[in-house]
Amino acid sequence: MTSSLLAVEFGANERGIILFGFEIYYYAICIVCGMILAAVLSALLMKRRNMSVDFIFLLFVVCIPTAIIGARLFSCLTDPNLGIGRFFDFRDGGLSITGGVIGGVLAGFVVCLIKKVNFLRAADCVVINILIAQSLGRWGNFFNAEVYGGVVENPSLQWFPFAVPISPDPYTYGIGSFSDPSSTWHYAFFFYESVINLIGWAILFTFTWFRKSKPNGISTCLYFVWYGTVRSIMEPLRDPEFILNAGGVPWSLVFSLLMVGLGICAILVLMILNFRKEKAFIGSRVGDPCAITEYMTPYKDDKPYYSKINMFGDKYPPKPTKEELKREKERREAEKHKPRDDGGRQ
Repeated sequence: MTSSLLAVEFGANERGIILFGFEIYYYAICIVCGMILAAVLSALLMKRRNMSVDFIFLLFVVCIPTAIIGARLFSCLTDPNLGIGRFFDFRDGGLSITGGVIGGVLAGFVVCLIKKVNFLRAADCVVINILIAQSLGRWGNFFNAEVYGGVVENPSLQWFPFAVPISPDPYTYGIGSFSDPSSTWHYAFFFYESVINLIGWAILFTFTWFRKSKPNGISTCLYFVWYGTVRSIMEPLRDPEFILNAGGVPWSLVFSLLMVGLGICAILVLMILNFRKEKAFIGSRVGDPCAITEYMTPYKDDKPYYSKINMFGDKYPPKPTKEELKREKERREAEKHKPRDDGGRQ
């Protein structure tokens, strides 16, 4: 009896794990793990590029919910099988990466505007890491048995991960399809896109890690060019079931092409503006060639300290010890409660 209850409260199946009787889909686990990894890598880049690491936590709290809302809204508006009336049916599936990117980036822009932080500088540290989140998130499509291509007829090519088996049974998911003899093999587009995005992230992260010249925003634009190109190629090859084409318009393809075009145009604009101000398309001939010389933080009391990761860390004092921080806190408290000198007036 006890073992039966435990099986209900805790366990796993081919779609997710069960904790305290609640099923958590592998799809959601992949997405959440991607988000956490992207946040950690963004914090590293902020530290490297002379920004307050704590800022990533504020962006994480604001941008993640907004990205999820944007992803769901985009799917509901562009998927003919959903509709806006099913917006709150999150567990039934339907999260568009394109909508998530738009929602998250817009929220980040608003946060930077309010906190008076250079948006492009912060975006260079965060946006490129969306690629690794997308790379991990695509594995959620494997567990849900979705985002695949046409049928692979050649038996010699029917192997994973080049192809993936898909069961005709709607209640058999990714892992279970391997043991279903009636499954058909399809091109594993989720895997192709996952690998290509991982390669793109590695290139852009390395580029951003070592680059410190003006202008800011180049890495962000390169993300949109890379991801837009990948989706523009992959989108038409998908199984028609997974193409968002409400009203007969392939919306994901349209927005992917816009990402490529606007990304390239934005790079050119940034370089032209930099040339007008600095007399050089990249860097500067008349001033500081670096785009990250000034320590940037949205918090008044946040001071920089030496770090091997920070490219300008040698310009800052060592990190305060616990004792120094304690004394500084006591000093502030003492000043706060110190009687005000009113010049003898009562």
